Amino acid sequence: MADNTHAWMDELIAEMEERRKKIEQGGGPKRIEKQHAAGKLTARERIQKLLDPDSFVEIGPFVEHLETGLMEGIEAPGEGVVTGYGTINGRKVFVFSQDFTVLGGSLGKMHGRKIAQLMDLAAKVGAPVIGLNDSAGARIQEGVDSLSGYGEVFYRNAIYSGVIPQISAILGPCAGGAVYSPAMTDFILMSRGTSYMFITGPEVIKSVTREEVTFEELGGADVHAQKSGVAHLEADGDEAVLELIRELLSYLPQNNREKPPVLETQDPADRTTPELVDLVHPDPRRPYNMHQVIRTLVDDGRFLEIQPGWARNIIIGFARLGGMPVGIVANNPRFMAGALDINAADKAARFIRTCDAFNVPLLTLVDVTGFLPGVLQEHQGIIRHGAKMLYAYAEATVPKITLITRKAYGGAYLAMNSKDMGADVVLAWPTAAVAVMGAEGAANIIYRKEIQNAPNPEEALRRKIEEYKRAFDNPYVAAARGYVDDVINPELTRLYLIRHLRMLWDKQEERPWKKHGNIPL
Repeated sequence: MADNTHAWMDELIAEMEERRKKIEQGGGPKRIEKQHAAGKLTARERIQKLLDPDSFVEIGPFVEHLETGLMEGIEAPGEGVVTGYGTINGRKVFVFSQDFTVLGGSLGKMHGRKIAQLMDLAAKVGAPVIGLNDSAGARIQEGVDSLSGYGEVFYRNAIYSGVIPQISAILGPCAGGAVYSPAMTDFILMSRGTSYMFITGPEVIKSVTREEVTFEELGGADVHAQKSGVAHLEADGDEAVLELIRELLSYLPQNNREKPPVLETQDPADRTTPELVDLVHPDPRRPYNMHQVIRTLVDDGRFLEIQPGWARNIIIGFARLGGMPVGIVANNPRFMAGALDINAADKAARFIRTCDAFNVPLLTLVDVTGFLPGVLQEHQGIIRHGAKMLYAYAEATVPKITLITRKAYGGAYLAMNSKDMGADVVLAWPTAAVAVMGAEGAANIIYRKEIQNAPNPEEALRRKIEEYKRAFDNPYVAAARGYVDDVINPELTRLYLIRHLRMLWDKQEERPWKKHGNIPL
């Protein structure tokens, strides 16, 4: 009897393994070969490259589609998506990887449900979700059931936003309704040349607007990384994108209840930075390399810039100070003199809120002339967009340190996290100038009549500008009133930043109870 039971069990196990093997083959050798020929890895290969070796545990491999209507008799191994969990640098993550070799990775009801159930599990456990997107879009054969599958995913993208990190890699097509799930996640990464995102494709656009455009021109990685601001990072090929995800996660906690991971560093906290003295010229009209300032200050010069190609007048990204992660927001004097415009405000506000959601302290480097003037900016809503930055900084309860390197003028001074907007510590270099506006503009307004009536108006203007500079164009007036906590030697900046960050690391700050605020979108 025991022998019969063993034989029966062996048969069942053999059948199970045969089914599993078939599922693991996805769409079969020919389609896998086609995927490789397109310069893309398969869904399972991507997971293996992303996660620590031998850490992946699959969930739901035997899920099948609903077998309704036009889907009767069609095979779709694994329902076109591989789901499960594993580790990245020893930390638990959940991952779904769409399989383009199975019905073009199209999303049906059960495909969507697999992703939704994985997200539920990740939220319960408190671990990041990473989506590897490579899909032709909604499975048309399933009709409204397919749309329901998307709805299940979209709903969870919103509900778990700010609870667990959500990261989307676009590694192939992502079109139509499919783009909205990545758009609701915290970070979007795209592979150059092999991925694209758009709502309506080139053919539809041609038929409606008569515009002719290629897939790449319409929604390729460069377009979204440099023109639309949809993508946060881009890289050449699947493996480079997956490596960026691993790096990005190193700055983030597992969930909103934890602090981000602190790492050991060999870069001394008391390392002086004399190069900053020569780098930042006192003349406000002379641009300098803010990226170099950042790399000089942070641990080992490592800075993961986010959205580097879009709204380049502002710089955002992750680094470490004394091993502690920080989110950096900095004006870029090399572009538009660091002025804030609509795109810069959107870029910064989104990043500030992401850091705040996941307990990453904020370091703000200020060199700003103001908000960008112009009819187009006003008509497109610079007031509404600029208000997003003010709102984001005021709302944030993480440690907030501000360093004024040079100019800090007008409303933009407030938008770059001034003391009044909730900064915990505000530092300034001797080159800093905190005022309502620059000396030239201020002198022209304050002393207009005096200048006009002078025997030599040009000489009078020059004299009044110098007078205003001596009186106001410096950090000491603001320091005298407590708006600046200290004026420091640029050579000691790293030491000061790390000391203040350590002091603030366990900061706790409550806000009045509310369902949620009403950010000016």
